[in-house]
Amino acid sequence: MIQDLIEPPMKINLTDPGLYSRGDPYAVWRWLREHDPVHWHPPGLLPGFWVLTKYDDVRAVYRDPATFSSAGGILLRPEIHGADPGGGRTLALTDPPYHRQLRALVDDWFAPRAIRLIEAEMRQVAHDVVVRALERESCDFVTEIAARIPLYVICKMMGMPREDWERLFTLTNDAFGATDATTRRLAHFDILQYFEGLVTERAKSPADDLVSVLVTAEIDGRKLSLDELILNCDNLLVGGTENTRIAASGGMLAFLQFPDQWQTLSVEPTLLPAAVEEVLRWTSTATHIMRTATRPVTLHGRRIEAGERVTLWNPSANRDESVFDDPDRFMVRRKPNRHLSLGAGEHVCLGGTLGRAELRLLYDELLRSTARIELEGTPVMLSSIVVNGLEHLPLKLIPGHRTA
Repeated sequence: MIQDLIEPPMKINLTDPGLYSRGDPYAVWRWLREHDPVHWHPPGLLPGFWVLTKYDDVRAVYRDPATFSSAGGILLRPEIHGADPGGGRTLALTDPPYHRQLRALVDDWFAPRAIRLIEAEMRQVAHDVVVRALERESCDFVTEIAARIPLYVICKMMGMPREDWERLFTLTNDAFGATDATTRRLAHFDILQYFEGLVTERAKSPADDLVSVLVTAEIDGRKLSLDELILNCDNLLVGGTENTRIAASGGMLAFLQFPDQWQTLSVEPTLLPAAVEEVLRWTSTATHIMRTATRPVTLHGRRIEAGERVTLWNPSANRDESVFDDPDRFMVRRKPNRHLSLGAGEHVCLGGTLGRAELRLLYDELLRSTARIELEGTPVMLSSIVVNGLEHLPLKLIPGHRTA
């Protein structure tokens, strides 16, 4: 039976970017979890879609790609923009069995053993980035620390020449962080053009890197097309940078808001892996992920028809009171911590092990190198319905050494 809906105390418009930059989306999600866990969001600038906010429902959809497909796109987009160009062709926008075949091409590069082999290099990257920020004393943590570490690491894994890293740093900052839509679009176009050149070069002279793996690979006796190669390279760059950038900066803000948790880490650095999991839960970098129903299905008395869009709100699922004790408190000792920040099932994040290592090494370096970290201005949230995090985090870093 369909539940009796209670009138919400606030207007529910999850497509308003201002809700995330200036409002309180957690209050909206909290109400939806309690009163309308399968909510129909009427069309506006974006087409209509279903909203899932409870942990068990979000997890179930992630784990059922046969019923909830990724091939039609994983983010809400205006219908006038047409279908997502990566649909059915990239790691993020394919369903089994093709998704498994694509993922198998690069899985070994992101396995725990492979990440352990490059940990010393990642630690050096984290050290160098933090040292440069300490020399300046004041920094925007988002762009000057959190963005650089994952970018440099994935650039090296993809075989991008070191002399190109700063160019890619500027382009990715513009593509993912610029407030102007035209700037974002042009930067993304430049990234795709860069990959076209790199793919062409690796086709002539393969090397020991991720791009060469994709260029030389075959699936069912067929090589990937140029478009597929470029789109999958872009997919790897975005996945390898954006989530860690937002999680690292959002986690740093959480440590400033809950200073007892940073002090706990400074005394017990062995808690770093658990702290990273709490950072991932707390930041929940993907605001929404979309699936398309392939058949009619009923959830909590609401009938979802085939072809309808179903959105999964990770930040809400990761604050679900029925799963997490005291969910609105940031706790580095939280256990268990079965968050959904990296997805679940077939599409669980390919770079999960890499991202966790980058976060752990960054916070360890900050603990080792700083005596104090202070806010030096007002944090600015991104105005976005896609990613959940900070645009700017002005900090003052005071050099020092961990005492424990």
